[in-house]
Amino acid sequence: MLEREPDIEVVAEAGDADSAARYVSGHHPKVLILDINMPGGSGLAAIPGIREQSPDTEIVVLTMQDETAFAREALQAGVLGYILKEAASEELVKAVRMAAEGRTYLQPELGARLAAEPDSATPDDLSERELEVLRLIALGHTNNEIAEQLYLSVRTVESHRAHIQQKLAMTTRSELVRYAIDRGLIDV
Repeated sequence: MLEREPDIEVVAEAGDADSAARYVSGHHPKVLILDINMPGGSGLAAIPGIREQSPDTEIVVLTMQDETAFAREALQAGVLGYILKEAASEELVKAVRMAAEGRTYLQPELGARLAAEPDSATPDDLSERELEVLRLIALGHTNNEIAEQLYLSVRTVESHRAHIQQKLAMTTRSELVRYAIDRGLIDV
């Protein structure tokens, strides 16, 4: 689809996060389209390294992840576009063009949800990642399942869980579930 656009040239394609980082390092494209869920690791986790290797490359995320926490994390990492795969092709082309100009583009429905959310300050000093882990704990996922979903090691999930419990002064899953419900992190 992008190759059909007269002002856009596709210089490389990668099937995983490591390859994407290598191609960016070699090609230094003006815009990189990156998925969050990629073989070999999270696209979100790859963003800081990509930005370091090629600071002039703008990033547009194209993903199925429509949760605002992922969009917020991507924007905080410095991406200029966040598009859901369900979006019309024209939206992706528009996002790529705007990113090339140094402008931000969010899929309108997602942008509206982000704007409607309360202040983005995280409760009780929990990081965005800790909030993701807490939400998944409250939904009943095991550490292994959380690690798989977030492309983390089990030890990293255990570490996040320990920090969450320490920050919230809570020791049981039921306390964490109640906290998540009370803060609106999960729907009952």
